[in-house]
Amino acid sequence: MQVAIACRHGNLRDDLREQITRKSEKLLTYFGRVSAIDVTVDFGNERVRVEILVDTEHRHNLVAADDGEDVLSAFDTAMHRMEQQIKKYKQKLQDHRRDRRSKGLVDEEPPPE
Repeated sequence: MQVAIACRHGNLRDDLREQITRKSEKLLTYFGRVSAIDVTVDFGNERVRVEILVDTEHRHNLVAADDGEDVLSAFDTAMHRMEQQIKKYKQKLQDHRRDRRSKGLVDEEPPPE
């Protein structure tokens, strides 16, 4: 898994890059099928926009973004949103097969007495 950090209209200090990389790698604890993480930091006029793009195996890409006063606060908020998306996506994948079996058992009528 690789973490790519890109900056627009400015530069990040090395310690900020290391913190962002370290925090981004924690997404693997929620979902092990992450193949790449792209973090884009856009330094606007007064606000900083952080966008996180997570590429999972096979087909799904998840995106979370936030605007803030500084890089770390915007990144933390976007990371929280990404964690929620990953948890929801993982739950959806795990529950997909259970629903079919349980619906079949629940829909059956009890035998008449």
